[in-house]
Amino acid sequence: MPAEFTSAIAASLPFLRRYARALTGSQSSGDRFAAATLEALLEDMEMVRGAASPKVALFRAFHLVWSSAGAPVGEAEEGLAARAERHMARLVTPNSREALLLSVIEEFRDAEIAEILGVGTDEAADLVEIAMREMEQSVAGRVMIIEDEAIIAMDIQDIVTEIGHQVTGIARTRDEAVALAARIRPDLILADIQLADNSSGIDAVNEILGQFDALPVIFITAFPERLLTGERPEPAFLITKPFSEEQLRSAVSQAMFFASTETLAA
Repeated sequence: MPAEFTSAIAASLPFLRRYARALTGSQSSGDRFAAATLEALLEDMEMVRGAASPKVALFRAFHLVWSSAGAPVGEAEEGLAARAERHMARLVTPNSREALLLSVIEEFRDAEIAEILGVGTDEAADLVEIAMREMEQSVAGRVMIIEDEAIIAMDIQDIVTEIGHQVTGIARTRDEAVALAARIRPDLILADIQLADNSSGIDAVNEILGQFDALPVIFITAFPERLLTGERPEPAFLITKPFSEEQLRSAVSQAMFFASTETLAA
């Protein structure tokens, strides 16, 4: 394997792990399939020869490995994983969830999604639209926002309410976030990392999760690769700043489907 290609694959690996985890609903399952993908590439480069880019090659190889295993999701059989499996049963269109994640979270173009999934470009675009509609119609709940920048917080609130969720409130600091969660239990937390008083959104989330049973969490950061280190625990869902409306809509829907309480170590 050429050194340049190897370096490009290594640079793309954190993003494959993010995608694999959101797709399978499990850090352990996602990491297992990501590792299996690397092993498959080492054994047979023909499976991705001619790919548009090393990143497309890596994701294409992942899908070949994952599909050959039966495309498993939601391995856990209780708690939030069981709820995720029930939600997933409502997505009736094959490949729609995969196409959506590839488009709005990993920012692949339609032609690249088509190559990764082995479908036509027009079909890939249709799958993204279908998945967005199906997911937004399937779940609704209370969303708590932890964000110290007022304009961003307002944008998040508008987007979240437009897709049918109720915003319980906006907190600018760790203490405000903990107090808000105590007053109104959220179904989902959407949290920035750095807060107004230099406190940590990660600390706020960890304290909130200590009050309740499992809650899904989405973290916001300008440097997602710094949080996807492979060390446990780490976040299941990340949005990169600056984010698009489509990214936020998709992440919220995905988090409601694949809920996880695992957070970053403080």
